[in-house]
Amino acid sequence: MPRRRTKSPKPRPCDSCQTPSLVRYRIQYDESQEWQLVCPECQKQCSDRPHYRYGGTWKAR
Repeated sequence: MPRRRTKSPKPRPCDSCQTPSLVRYRIQYDESQEWQLVCPECQKQCSDRPHYRYGGTWKAR
């Protein structure tokens, strides 16, 4: 039997700009190689950096 969702999804803040987002991307984009969960807008801005690495998509449930 499928799970029932009784509440609406809760947006979480972007690690970069702090804007609440229902979808965030797990990326590395600098020499520290630390994973960040960022909104789609920040992901687009970081995707052309030399240390960029995509690690998955997080969706609010």
